[in-house]
Amino acid sequence: MIRLLEFIDWLLGFYVFILVVTAIMSWLVAFSVINVRNDLVRQVLYTLELLTEPVLRPIRRYVPPLGALDISFLVLFILIQLIRMVIIPELIDLMTPSVLVR
Repeated sequence: MIRLLEFIDWLLGFYVFILVVTAIMSWLVAFSVINVRNDLVRQVLYTLELLTEPVLRPIRRYVPPLGALDISFLVLFILIQLIRMVIIPELIDLMTPSVLVR
């Protein structure tokens, strides 16, 4: 069970990486640093959108955008970090057998 929690922690860490790459790519597109008419760039953006939108869409229903700033990425990032830094270590500690010392 501890291995499963470690794997979930790894998956969440990988998803944070995907979120960061998505945010950076969106900024590069917004500032016209990369060209979305390039097939490779378009495919990467499409793949990142497929990976992030199903999770971000429900958050966007409850967190309205602040002008042109979409803070749903930040909300999801904080939520994932909370799970990784608080919940998963606590569950691992609960499952680890304690040794009684006299």
